[in-house]
Amino acid sequence: MPKEKELVFGHKNPDTDAVSAAIAYSYLQNQLGFNTEAVALGEPNLETKFVYDHFDVKYPRIISAINGEVKKVMLVDHNERQQSVDDIADVEITHVVDHHRIANFETALPLYYRAEPVGCVSTIIWKMYLENDVEIPAQIAAIMASSIISDTLLLKSPTTTDEDRAALKSLATTAGIDYETYGLEMLKAGTNLDSKTTQELIDMDAKSFDMNGTSVRVAQVNTVDVDDTLKREDDFVKDIKAENADKGYNLFVLLITNILTSDTTGLILGDSEAISKFEAALNTKVEDNKAALPGVVSRKKQVVPPLNAQFN
Repeated sequence: MPKEKELVFGHKNPDTDAVSAAIAYSYLQNQLGFNTEAVALGEPNLETKFVYDHFDVKYPRIISAINGEVKKVMLVDHNERQQSVDDIADVEITHVVDHHRIANFETALPLYYRAEPVGCVSTIIWKMYLENDVEIPAQIAAIMASSIISDTLLLKSPTTTDEDRAALKSLATTAGIDYETYGLEMLKAGTNLDSKTTQELIDMDAKSFDMNGTSVRVAQVNTVDVDDTLKREDDFVKDIKAENADKGYNLFVLLITNILTSDTTGLILGDSEAISKFEAALNTKVEDNKAALPGVVSRKKQVVPPLNAQFN
């Protein structure tokens, strides 16, 4: 009897890892006897579009809710409910593979849950292919390698582990790419921000967090020229203020990260109390809505944990 169909997906405002991990995990699960389809919770960003065009990979169909299509789902690259499909409470979560904190998450039934403190969830999925002796197709290896390059900023992020390095080298070999040359080209493709509005940029790679009752939104854009990006500062501020008012965010943090120098400038707007906690958490001062964050490149490891500790 055929297995009941399940959908596999990453978080809202998907990045390269969220989509590619869903595709890779869905393929693996199907080889293991499950009946799954990878879907995406949003349009591809500039970097992801470059990757999928480069390797001629079809982007998954896009959904925002399950709407009764299936009864069971598998999550990759997230677990927090506010980052998932709108009606996640209406379905059974059977599997999670993640590399983030666990928060605002509970299930009625037991499930398979795998979380490891590595730089990229595709690294964990690479290990699962090896453990199950399943061969990785070259096309899937290419998008998994791209995910590791993206999440670790070409192995420069403090989130990078030896496992990420091993995974990237192995996947690049399978895909037949020089990951250093290709990786820099890929990262630069994701920094061409001129075609995007400031509203699109603050939504492109943004995640919401509930920090002890305080609603925090942390967005990130990568660039090779922070000053050029900040030429539109007034528009960024206007759009962020409108977003705070509309969505009820107490704190909005926009990280503008230079991928060449591994430094970040933050645009910080919100309640005065929340901004003070941000300053204490990141050991910086917010002046004219901006904060210098030297050496900060990782939202997951360098921004969210100290913020969470400060609010708790």
